Amino acid sequence: MNALFEYSDRLNSPYECFIFDTNLHSFPVRPHWHYFMEIIFMKEGTGIISCDQISYVLEPGDMILFLPQQIHAIYSATNIPLKYFVLKFDCNQLAPSAASCGSAFAGIHFNSLFRVARGDANAPLCLTAETIKQFPIEQLFTACHSEMMRQEYGYRIMMQSQINVLLTYVLRIWRDCGFDTDQSFALPKEEDSIHTVTEYIDAHAHEALKVEDLAELCHMSYSYFAKSFRELYGQSCKKYIEFIRLAKAEDLLLFTNLDLNYISQETGFSDCSHFIKAFRSKHGKTPRQFRKEHS
Repeated sequence: MNALFEYSDRLNSPYECFIFDTNLHSFPVRPHWHYFMEIIFMKEGTGIISCDQISYVLEPGDMILFLPQQIHAIYSATNIPLKYFVLKFDCNQLAPSAASCGSAFAGIHFNSLFRVARGDANAPLCLTAETIKQFPIEQLFTACHSEMMRQEYGYRIMMQSQINVLLTYVLRIWRDCGFDTDQSFALPKEEDSIHTVTEYIDAHAHEALKVEDLAELCHMSYSYFAKSFRELYGQSCKKYIEFIRLAKAEDLLLFTNLDLNYISQETGFSDCSHFIKAFRSKHGKTPRQFRKEHS
């Protein structure tokens, strides 16, 4: 199974959206799997999609979801080239909406719900154009693709917003099919915590974060937490925290005139010199040089 694994840099690229054209890209797409979630929306042609040994036929306007770790492949059913949207994202980066559990407005925890959906007959992965016609699905893909191409200020937030809407529509369809969206609330806290700690890191990156404290927050020992985090994200938790801080610093350098001392404090670095050292290690240049080159 390892030979089928597709690596993705989920830290630096938590979201991707592009148009796959079989005239331009290598095709067919051979069987593979990955840790991120992938959604395809067919624009032109007829595709044969294999997912966990089940075959689907996708016509224009149809959509299919590949959940994390599902083996899937894409072929053409005719000689007509295929063209389709591809949306890839890390479910762990999607923050759950905050609301009281058990009410009609209960929060949606996408990561948990899509993990329990695998293999559930009431959660169909392939959704036909007829099924999704009441929702602006193609517009959402187009918006994500536009944000990805332009990469303007806050584009990741915009993409996350569009993905949240898209997944909410999927869950509404599944609920009509009988899928129990309350399942996520029944998950053991220990099982779900490692998948949501990145949300906490993102919200508290400006504070002094210790891996030991994060492990305790997840009800895990330090060693087990560190091992699990590295397996899930391919880097240590300490490096992830630094990555988040640098990503926030890059936005402030590009889109504000704030000085380096303020940016280092705002993004959680212990001092300005530590910030400059970490930034140079990642980019090969100082924050001032980075700002000047992109001004």
